[in-house]
Amino acid sequence: MSLKLFFLLFLSLLPDSVLSDPRDTEAALICDTNNTASMDQRRPFITNFSATLEAVSPLIARQKFATVINGTGNTTVYTFGECMKDLSQDDCNLCFARLKTQILRCLPFQRAVRGGRLFYDGCYLRYDSYNFFNESLSGQDRTVCSTGDFSGNRTIFRDNVLKLVRNLSVETPNNDGFFVGSVTRGNTSVYGLAQCWEFVTGAACEKCLASSVQNVTSCAPKKEGRILNAGCYLRYSTKKFYHNSTCASGQGNGGNHPLGVILAATSAGLALLLTIAAVIFFLRKRVLRKRQEKKQLGALLDTVNKSKLNISYEVLEKATNYFHDSNKLGQGGSGSVYKGVLPDGKVVAVKRLFFNTRQWVDHFFNEVNLISGIRHKNLVELLGCSITGPESLLVYEYVPNQSLHDNLFALKNVRQLRWDSRYKIILGVAEGLAYLHEESNLRIIHRDIKLGNIMLDEDLTPKIADFGLARLFPEDKTHISTAIAGTLGYMAPEYIVRGKLSEKADVYSFGILVLEVVCGRKNNPFNQNSNSILPMVWSHYGTGTLSEAVDPSLRGNFEAEEASRLLQIGLLSVQASAELRPSMSAVVNLLTENHEIPQPTQPPFLNSSSTEIGRGIPSKEYYSSKHESNTQSTGNNMTESWVEPR
Repeated sequence: MSLKLFFLLFLSLLPDSVLSDPRDTEAALICDTNNTASMDQRRPFITNFSATLEAVSPLIARQKFATVINGTGNTTVYTFGECMKDLSQDDCNLCFARLKTQILRCLPFQRAVRGGRLFYDGCYLRYDSYNFFNESLSGQDRTVCSTGDFSGNRTIFRDNVLKLVRNLSVETPNNDGFFVGSVTRGNTSVYGLAQCWEFVTGAACEKCLASSVQNVTSCAPKKEGRILNAGCYLRYSTKKFYHNSTCASGQGNGGNHPLGVILAATSAGLALLLTIAAVIFFLRKRVLRKRQEKKQLGALLDTVNKSKLNISYEVLEKATNYFHDSNKLGQGGSGSVYKGVLPDGKVVAVKRLFFNTRQWVDHFFNEVNLISGIRHKNLVELLGCSITGPESLLVYEYVPNQSLHDNLFALKNVRQLRWDSRYKIILGVAEGLAYLHEESNLRIIHRDIKLGNIMLDEDLTPKIADFGLARLFPEDKTHISTAIAGTLGYMAPEYIVRGKLSEKADVYSFGILVLEVVCGRKNNPFNQNSNSILPMVWSHYGTGTLSEAVDPSLRGNFEAEEASRLLQIGLLSVQASAELRPSMSAVVNLLTENHEIPQPTQPPFLNSSSTEIGRGIPSKEYYSSKHESNTQSTGNNMTESWVEPR
């Protein structure tokens, strides 16, 4: 099958999100601080916590709820997640993907945290250190009322709210734990939804909702009210927020009035006509989109053919000895990389792309359309691709000395990076990023700068690799809003919290990389105590002892003043405010010229005493991604991490 046919078939199978509304508005985040565990249980508990988060997603994607237990004894983690039953599967996946990024604000062992629960209007997630699956009520249940008051007749409004929530509490246990409905009297309408979690049934569901009825009435005359219990969720609103499924109407005129029957029939007919019109509209839109996709694919084929990038699949298959395991260099989130030797004797790295995700499309287009036209000594060069065989292949220059991560942490049989090599690597990465941001014909943001994506050639010259997450940046924009993607610990706070992407997100990642290279230790976002890298370097900066933060394995073989400057530049690059971070060209100047370095402000390390990242930045989301593999590699090990519904 040609790539063109495969590509079109692949896209045709992807789900469409029509009239999508995942209701991913946060209702409440509750962190359980009842932690009496010893610190030696910390690492296995966090490991089990991460494992449950990974295991929950595929279950949610199949059945909209998930119950996961991982670990033994005092390090066992119990995790539950569920979507509202009126959501489509696509909306459920989207809601839950955002939910996972924010539950990490209740990081285990931060300020004695041992559990957390996060309520969205479309989904729910909870983890804890004990089996809570039989709980319907708990001491941490919440009633959340909106700020705006109802402007009409408050007496009628309150009566309608009371009638609605009572109806919901009666009907929900008898309808598979879920019910929606409305009450309209006196020209005042109220809409509501109630759901008991999957493990709460029968009498336990009734008990939970009875408590909800008692508490939610305290919200009236507020326009909205929510009950967030351990075993159920209930919400009322002046707006219809749910998708039509089951109805629990409570009309004020009562009975089956003839006029009501006529109006109901007329409404049903209009709804049918609108549905047909909507189907026709979206089918036409889909056809037009497919035509546009074919046009884009044709343009890509022209680009490849005109640039002479295309290499036959058979040539690359033979070059890698038919992708034999002995030639495998590594595996990342988007594919496996193999060492190959072309017929002319040139050694290359060949990447086989995975086809099971939407990200394959972005990755392939990014590499071929964006990166094939740029050249820089500090960027891994794309030499070609194969688009005519049974699978898509990307061909890169071969970089023999593995990744920066491998050289610092993973591989034992490599020489230790000396101070002058570390300085050279940091400068080279800065120059490569400055080229991407300001000097190339295209303005490109990498989005995944980290140790594992910096390859080292035979002279230890750094080369930035893996542009699968890269984004082309419009010249007339200061930032763009996009789905969050990247690697845990390297993502800038404004990008995580608001999806606000600019070059300063790469600058932040670069700053983390600088601190890791100089200090010889990884940034661990799960551990933000005084011994972790950001608070530790910031503390040394405050006491004027930055040279004490340098990697002790260097045994003092470094320039103290030079090391202090590098660490200051790192701190300057990871400031909480994106506007205060320098451009990469300014960083290059600071590294090559003896300019005075501005005084940095506090980096956004997690403040253990609150749910803030740094000072004054409300944390609406925190880090989430696939964990990097620590397996050893012997070459171009290009990895990729995504924050996406899976």
